[in-house]
Parts: sequence; structure tokens; C-alpha cells
Amino acid sequence: MPELPEVETLVRELRPHVTGRRIGHVILHWPGCVATPAPCQFVQRMTGREIQEVRRRGKFLWFVLDAGAWLVHLKMTGRLFLLPASAPDPYARADFILDDGRILRFQDLRKFGRLYWIADPEPIFRPLGPEPLDPQFRPEDLARQLAGRRGRLKALLLDQSVLAGIGNIYADEALWRARLHPMRSANSLTGAELRRLWKGIREALLAGLRHHGTTIQWYRRPEGDSGEHQRYLRVYGRAGQPCFRCGTPIIRQVLQGRSAYFCPGCQR
Repeated sequence: MPELPEVETLVRELRPHVTGRRIGHVILHWPGCVATPAPCQFVQRMTGREIQEVRRRGKFLWFVLDAGAWLVHLKMTGRLFLLPASAPDPYARADFILDDGRILRFQDLRKFGRLYWIADPEPIFRPLGPEPLDPQFRPEDLARQLAGRRGRLKALLLDQSVLAGIGNIYADEALWRARLHPMRSANSLTGAELRRLWKGIREALLAGLRHHGTTIQWYRRPEGDSGEHQRYLRVYGRAGQPCFRCGTPIIRQVLQGRSAYFCPGCQR
């Protein structure tokens, strides 16, 4: 599933192309991709709208319109492509034809992704935790988010109410950078370990963003290019290979229903 660096890459690369553009009309190839309102109302409310800003909140792409907001959650296999013209595509779920003739296409193989038009996105964003790359997000803020929690670190990093935007890949990468075992309980961390975790989270996300996201299978950038960060992963997907830090073979375990890659030698 695309995580914060992948969604932020889409936002940054779409922003100069679609800001100020008007949506001429909308074609729903599969109405089931619309979460709210009803598909016919979604088309009506999106048609003719001007895209004033492109933002991100957690894993949501957030298009600020001249009336309301258009949200996109890619889920597992969703993609947003900017195309010069329409072309047959069995996985196209919705096309947004812009006033310059280009098409912003929502493609989704497995049909888990969702589109929203909403007058005010705050009710959807309200359950989300802080943005870990916000300049105002400090180690003490992370400490407050984890205070009193007995949950395991990996599970808590995946909890969008704790921190917004982190998924399986960057949770593993952050914990490796912080030298923390994914099964450590949050209430066992010392102050120094919390600061290491805060730093590890930010470093892992910034590295992914610097390399335009991680393409393991589905994620693509708006013009179809892959991300590059898969070449720089420190632990995720490297089971059996030596740890870059201590040389111990990386292991993969299923922890609370999710795979976790970590080094048993230097993650404690």
C-alpha cells in the first residue's frame, strides 16, 4: 500500500500540472470506487470544479476545490496517472478530464481504493494522528502519542491514530534505524530510545521521499515511472541477507498478522 512518501511524491509531482485546472467532466468506469456521496452526486459535484491546491493528509491525497474537497485513498493497488489522452484500460475506475484536455485517471486493479467528494474533510481527518514530518512534530509529541500504551511498536506505528501515513515498509525501516525490536512494548522505551525512534521515523520517511517512493509491485508516479527507494531499503524485504550495520542475517516474522523484517542482532 502506498505510504506517506509515495502519496507525498504524487502530491508534489501532480501539483504543478493540475493546480488551477478545471475538471471538465468525470467518467466513472466503476461507480463502486466512490465512497461518498452517491456516484451520481459525486459526478455532479466534481464536474466544473477548479483544483486550487493539492495536499496530503496521512495516506490521503487531498485536492482542495473551489467548492468542497476531493479525497483519494489509493489503498493497495490504486494509482493516479496524468495522461495526454484517453486510452483503453481495463483497470481504469474513473477519469477526470481537465480543461487542457489531459486526463487524471484513477486506476485500481483490486478495487480497494476510494474517492470522496466532501464539503469539509475534517471529519475524515479527525481520527488521524500527527504528521511525522511536520516541522512542529518533536520527540516529546511522539512520547505523548505513545504514553500509557502497552502495544508493540510495529503495531503502534501502523495505527493511523498514533501517527498518520506510516505503513509496513517504513515502520520496519524506522525501527531498524532506531535499533528497536518491532515487538518491544511502547511503555518499555526510555527517553533516549524515544528520541531514537522519532529520529528513525523521520529519517526513514525522508529517505523514501528523496527517492520518489518505493515500488515493490504496484506503486507508480503520475507519468508511470517507478519509485527508486526499493534500491535503498535497509531491512524491508531483505530476509536472509546481512544487516548493513552488524552483519547478522535479517529475519522475517509474522507479528500480529503482519510481516516484519528486522535484525535480531542489533534491534533490541
